[in-house]
Amino acid sequence: MRYIPHTEEDIRKMLETAGAASLDELFESLPEKLCCKGLLDLPDRMDEQSLMRHIREQAAACEGAGMLCFLGGGSYHHHTPPAVDQILMRSELLTAYTPYQPEISQGTLQSIFEFQTVIARLFGLDVANASMYDGSTAMTEAALMLRRVTRKERILISSAVHPEYRKVLATYLAGLDGKDLQMQEVPFDESTGETDTDALKQELEDDAACVIAGYPNFFGVVEPMDRISSVCEKAGCHLVTVTQEPYSMGILKPPGELGVSVAVGEGHSLASTPSFGGPGIGLLCSISDRKFLRQIPGRLAGATVDSSGQPGYVLTLATREQHIRREKATSNICTNHGLMAVAATIRLSLLGRRGFAKIASLCMNKAHYRKEKLESIPGLEARFTGSFFNEFAFRLKDQKPAADFLAKLEDKGILGGIDLGKFYPDMGDSFMLSVTELHRREDLDRMYEACRAIV
Repeated sequence: MRYIPHTEEDIRKMLETAGAASLDELFESLPEKLCCKGLLDLPDRMDEQSLMRHIREQAAACEGAGMLCFLGGGSYHHHTPPAVDQILMRSELLTAYTPYQPEISQGTLQSIFEFQTVIARLFGLDVANASMYDGSTAMTEAALMLRRVTRKERILISSAVHPEYRKVLATYLAGLDGKDLQMQEVPFDESTGETDTDALKQELEDDAACVIAGYPNFFGVVEPMDRISSVCEKAGCHLVTVTQEPYSMGILKPPGELGVSVAVGEGHSLASTPSFGGPGIGLLCSISDRKFLRQIPGRLAGATVDSSGQPGYVLTLATREQHIRREKATSNICTNHGLMAVAATIRLSLLGRRGFAKIASLCMNKAHYRKEKLESIPGLEARFTGSFFNEFAFRLKDQKPAADFLAKLEDKGILGGIDLGKFYPDMGDSFMLSVTELHRREDLDRMYEACRAIV
């Protein structure tokens, strides 16, 4: 705070309001580990080799460094080859011009067009936009888009959708247009982990703009999308799917083949490491209905030809955008995380269809191996019976706290998963873990032995 340009008067008023005599006194109440004491006690200048060694030592001392990690819950660690970064570092990609003027931004526009193409193919739908902030805002924008298309306000969302995504949606909806819009959660089946389709039938009425369900859902369970889609179709309601792990599309039937109107997701795992949760890449695709095309948020890049018949790229349907319509724009998405979107495009292009499917298969097979091993431990049992891709939940028998179990795993150098009690208070005895192609068999066996010793 000392180095943020507050005036002396600003600081005096702040301290007066906080009831502290000085900045040092203000920070005395903070836990020691949150304080930055000694932050500026920097070592003497070093040569390059010494500096790099020092940085590596500091990184290795960070909490969680070098630990075996099975965390998931929307952020997954996959291999990203060095070729992605090398291509991404080309100046025409790294310093791309904002594509308002197509004459000087053909490279940017073409890369966006390629991104839209691969994402539309991934989800089996007709149109994809130029990416969004992350999965949660993509889901929320899809709900608002269908509100505009249908002129209906109530949104039904499965309680098995990521809890933080649901919070983002609730935040957006609160007080929109000066009134409270209706957001209603549909429960999930406690046995299967799937959205309760019977409850969905009861809640679906003529005033519903859309139904939102995970695919796979937050618990990693693959929803019975054919049944959910059938329920929505009979009620004349649009269906939105949310995919946190895009590699699942290498195994599962794409949403476009299941009667889904809009598919959204998080593309983070296609382009970067977890990196404390970011940056994300919001994915959004829809059917090509004219009403949808006019209401899709963000940018759409299109291919055309110039007066000489040469191929060219432009922003299309730009009257939807904030730089044209201002407050009447379909959204205020001011960036499309263009660099991350290009990184995802490069990664998918390098993999190709067969490479993408191979990684998906590795993730699924390793996850099922991991689940079968854990099920053989007497003190553990699978939390749900529903099918899964690479993420699944387990319950500790005798209602032991999952938080204590995970803490013991951490002492053994293993980040064993996510305590579901943080999101669902009645699931304090359950935890969720994910497996990717980066986990070796010895990693999976190491966790099995650690769990068996603890339970």
